[in-house]
Amino acid sequence: MSERIGVVGAGIVGLAVARELAMRGATVTVLDKEDRVAAHQTGRNSGVVHAGLYYTPGSLKARLCRDGVALLREYCAEHHIPYEEVGKLVIASTPAERAGLRRVADRARQNGVPGIAELDGLGLREVEPYAVGVGAVHSPHTAIVDFPAVARRLALDVAALGGSVRLGCPVRALRETSSGVEVLAGKTRLSFDRLVSCAGLGSDAVATMSGHAGDVRIIPFRGEYYRLTGAAKDLVRGLVYPVPDPRYPFLGVHLTRRIDGEVLVGPNAVLALAREGYSWSDVSVRDLRDILTWPGTRRMAARHWRTGIGEVYGSLAKKAFLKAARRYVPTLTAHDLVRTPGGVRAQAVARDGSLLDDFVVDVHGRVILVRNAPSPAATSSLAIARHIVSFIPA
Repeated sequence: MSERIGVVGAGIVGLAVARELAMRGATVTVLDKEDRVAAHQTGRNSGVVHAGLYYTPGSLKARLCRDGVALLREYCAEHHIPYEEVGKLVIASTPAERAGLRRVADRARQNGVPGIAELDGLGLREVEPYAVGVGAVHSPHTAIVDFPAVARRLALDVAALGGSVRLGCPVRALRETSSGVEVLAGKTRLSFDRLVSCAGLGSDAVATMSGHAGDVRIIPFRGEYYRLTGAAKDLVRGLVYPVPDPRYPFLGVHLTRRIDGEVLVGPNAVLALAREGYSWSDVSVRDLRDILTWPGTRRMAARHWRTGIGEVYGSLAKKAFLKAARRYVPTLTAHDLVRTPGGVRAQAVARDGSLLDDFVVDVHGRVILVRNAPSPAATSSLAIARHIVSFIPA
């Protein structure tokens, strides 16, 4: 492969794609509007390396997550990036959740997740002494990592392979021609043989520029977090998750030990008021107009408004977060929780209001668009890169 290929987005997926292309002989240029790599979703998540417990067997998520875990673990070992298998408990807090717990265990086994064990209330406390519940699924090999550190290493790899990562270069326009793709990045005109968009929250803008807006739109959902302080950090050894609601791609408020030793509580899922709306004060009239005029947003709201109200309440009331956390670790108090920065999830919503769950990659001639890459995209990034590159002739 000796093509010149542009990659839009210097998050972990874009950089993984760029590295894979460069390893196969392409001349790669990564373009990003920010002044650093991993500025958005990659740098603002909880750092969990998902093992593949929840995803529909046979889906891209299920396959690329399992492949991605193996590739990421090997990559971190090669580059001495801390990677720790702290384990995850998915806990049923009531008997009514047992059916959902069995579904998690069944999917995990179908997806080839190693070491899965179903525990009773006493067994789960052997793993997490301060946690409570009527049962749990234990995934001992679920891990944590510093995803921004992985992204920075990938950027170094791209440069070492002869590529470049151009920061502060927003893509303002692009045009596909018979022989390639012309791009205006900042004030610079660039020509590529192909273009791959891994733009995350900016995916819609790139898709529209390419003339392929399609029938999905990215709707930003803010995920807010608290962190545990002082001795409360010792109440959680690894990862403590609720049984997920199958109606939503969000996993609900959980407790997550990070590679830096902090323990996060969250996230919720609140409709953001801007594509990069990391707080209630981040408001973009233009973004809001785009979000609210998309028919899928209105249909989604009509279908899930009760849940939406609950999420807003949780955003505004610390006691709602505390209540959710105390379902699993009841000794927590309000003093143990301190607000900490959150993130925004780029969630694709279809015209009919459905939330797309699987990864979605569209190929239009010389332009490849990653249209939906939410969690576990960071976990799966190296496998997603191989998948995307498979669309490009050798």
